[in-house]
Amino acid sequence: MLQISKRGIEMPASPIRKLVPFAEAAKKRGTKVYHLNIGQPDIETPKMVLDAVRHSDFKVLEYSHSAGNESYRKKLVGYYKSVGIDVNEKQIIITTGGSEAILFGFMACLDAGDEVIIPEPFYANYNGFAVEAGVSVVPITSHIENGFALPPIEAIEAKITPRTKAIVICNPNNPTGYLYSAAEMEQLKNIILKHNLYLFSDEAYREFCYEGTQISALHLTGVDDHVVIMDTISKRYSACGGRIGAFITKNQALLDATMKFAQARLSPPSFAQIAGEAAIDLPANYFDDTKAEYKSRRDLIVTRLNAMEGVFCPNPGGAFYAMAKLPIDDADKFCQWLLEDFAFENQTVMLAPATGFYGTPGLGKQEVRLAYVLNLEDINKSMDCLEAALKVYPGLVK
Repeated sequence: MLQISKRGIEMPASPIRKLVPFAEAAKKRGTKVYHLNIGQPDIETPKMVLDAVRHSDFKVLEYSHSAGNESYRKKLVGYYKSVGIDVNEKQIIITTGGSEAILFGFMACLDAGDEVIIPEPFYANYNGFAVEAGVSVVPITSHIENGFALPPIEAIEAKITPRTKAIVICNPNNPTGYLYSAAEMEQLKNIILKHNLYLFSDEAYREFCYEGTQISALHLTGVDDHVVIMDTISKRYSACGGRIGAFITKNQALLDATMKFAQARLSPPSFAQIAGEAAIDLPANYFDDTKAEYKSRRDLIVTRLNAMEGVFCPNPGGAFYAMAKLPIDDADKFCQWLLEDFAFENQTVMLAPATGFYGTPGLGKQEVRLAYVLNLEDINKSMDCLEAALKVYPGLVK
């Protein structure tokens, strides 16, 4: 009998997408489903970005350079300069989404059996990339009670072993929305220098900070060889389907190694590079309205959640996610029940159970992630559904 690989068996299912069949069944029954389960923005992709692809004029859709089009990388240099990051075009490798940038980092910096420390809860696909690369994720728990702040330095250092090669952060954070402070970034800097580690910084949500300013890992001094930035156009320009990201480091040996992985997949997507290049030409105030809209959504969803009996939701400093603790027995059961057995005025809400964002078994059973990617009216209606559900769910915990 043919066998599935151990890697294939160990590859985790997406906690964001695993409930999709239940949502589809609910829709077939005629139930309106409000999707707060996934970070797919409803804000329109800028017209000039789409027009750049529509009006592109070439005879052959050919491979680009494996590092991405030079014209795009040069434009990115200007973008990064505008946010205080000093790099040149040779220090940027364009990737197929931020996902490939993360995978390249794991593949180029870690060997099979090595360990990477990640504050949990964390972006669930880090687990999948780790399985692909044959490395082990070592979670270090942050807590909802203090808004998911960076765990104490002593706790992080206690997780470091001879197999530890890197620390991964997402700043602002998915799924918590936490924005790391300058002091916390300095603490991470001291750890990676002391223990000779890489710092992978996923900065997909850089523009969306509501309480303070994002400190990039490349703003830190004296750690250029240790730092890798993973970036993407997906959230910044509401272009998730474009699948264009960037792997950025000043470590030349690492760039050389990563380029070999980039060459093995030939090139990043050509049309999407055109879109990414056009996005950089958007006016400087493009993010003002978008950021203001997300902030109003955040304020509404946090207010509504904290007004519900037994619910606690810390105020996220960035991104467009909120984590909430609910008075329920099991988040996975609850999220499925919302889609299978519940409706309020023929509507329901789809959430992401937080268990899939934790690496430590048993954690997150009373927590859910909500993506505030719907307009204010729909957020209000989705919160009406959730509030009604928490009054009748059979697994309520008092």
